[in-house]
Amino acid sequence: MQSPPRGRRLDAVTGPFTPRTPRVVAARRLHRRRDRDATGRFLAEGPQAVREALDRTGTVVELFGTPAALDRHADLAAGAARADLPVSEVTDEALAALTETVTPQGVVAVCRHLDVPLDAALARGPRLVAVLAGIRDPGNAGTVLRTADAAGAGAVVFAGDTVDPYNGKCVRASAGSLFHVDVVRAADPQDVVDALRAAGLTVLATTGYGDSDLDDLADQGRLAGPTGWLFGAEAHGLPGELTAAADARVRVPLHGRAESLNLAAAAAVCLYASARALRRPRSGAHPAGEQVT
Repeated sequence: MQSPPRGRRLDAVTGPFTPRTPRVVAARRLHRRRDRDATGRFLAEGPQAVREALDRTGTVVELFGTPAALDRHADLAAGAARADLPVSEVTDEALAALTETVTPQGVVAVCRHLDVPLDAALARGPRLVAVLAGIRDPGNAGTVLRTADAAGAGAVVFAGDTVDPYNGKCVRASAGSLFHVDVVRAADPQDVVDALRAAGLTVLATTGYGDSDLDDLADQGRLAGPTGWLFGAEAHGLPGELTAAADARVRVPLHGRAESLNLAAAAAVCLYASARALRRPRSGAHPAGEQVT
């Protein structure tokens, strides 16, 4: 067995862990939602996700990696060691058992769930919130989460029967953004709408048949206040009762011949329209340092 780099807490005593090592077996079970829910833990795969998880204090429980990957990403092993976390060398076969990708990148972290209660997330005063209602595709959900983070959203709510945010594909699609924003899981989307409105946010529902045009809302300055966006499943959209409960039903204008936008693209357009409006100087205001003549 190789000698561990200085600063690495190496827990493999008799050699790299194999697929049958109990800790690898326990971590592998986290591919199943029932085990993630029971343990309050999930897997983050790849150096980018692991790096972002380590940057969020108290999130990572254990780091697994092949000897070559731990040498290649020595900063991750060192970061885990500074946090007094176990760093376990694994065989290529064990690493493959812990990952879901065709070409694993060599490192996997066991992480604690990040759930934030809705009232706690809203108490922080977010000006932009994305609500995923009934979205079952983990790739779409993770991409919307990533986009919401990039647009400056403070919270992303997984409401109703939306996919588990800790699903492996969702975690990967978020590209680390899962660790940047408040992640909320809520049983009833209608309760989320009521809570957003009570916190002073305007609630906008996205639908291809909306009576409000996104460009018109932006031109009228109606995106300049705190906003919660509701996004539904790509195939069926939002439930009718949830759409009706919003303050406005918004469609993204289609200027070409495309029939529609997919969920991730529509969410990006809407969230960035809000982000631009929220960052635009108010009427009569001037950028810092600019003098009025």
